[in-house]
Amino acid sequence: MGYREYWDQIYEKSDELNSLVLSYWDKYSNLGTWQFWVVAFLLIFPLIILYFKVDRKRIFEWLFFGYTVHILWNYTAIVLEKYGYFVHTYFLLPVLPMAVNVTASALPVGFLLMYQYCSNNKKNFFLYTVLLSAVFAFGLVTIEDNLGIVEINKGMNQIYIFLIDIAIAFVSLWLTKLIKGMAKVAEK
Repeated sequence: MGYREYWDQIYEKSDELNSLVLSYWDKYSNLGTWQFWVVAFLLIFPLIILYFKVDRKRIFEWLFFGYTVHILWNYTAIVLEKYGYFVHTYFLLPVLPMAVNVTASALPVGFLLMYQYCSNNKKNFFLYTVLLSAVFAFGLVTIEDNLGIVEINKGMNQIYIFLIDIAIAFVSLWLTKLIKGMAKVAEK
């Protein structure tokens, strides 16, 4: 098969997949289902908490950290979903990544507020990261799995999600410290 034939098939299959996802969403994940409202709650509620709890004195640092968690988890979730390891079977809109409620809100806000707490109170970031990761992986994911909102396949389990949470939080911290260091150098 040549270059053009591959891309023609990719476009055709992509259109078929998009149509299938839209049809599924319309039937099982639309505004009239309780699952939609659980997903919407997991997107909106953490953002409301963030609005009231974020320390505005260092808001750019907190938001950079949370944004980094969001980006890293979003790309990770896309890969896990694409290969069928960890799939969110109910989602807000078919045009958005399926896990956007968790990767754009619940996880970033949770880790952001934990980072803020640890920084402001001189607490051990690494210990609190392990604890919060356990809550997310063994608590939230287990509840979502029991409700049928996610499917965990192909050997993926909560332990792997726990480890991914930890890795993403640590990388986000290191990137935040790097940017803070670069900003200090630039100020001089």
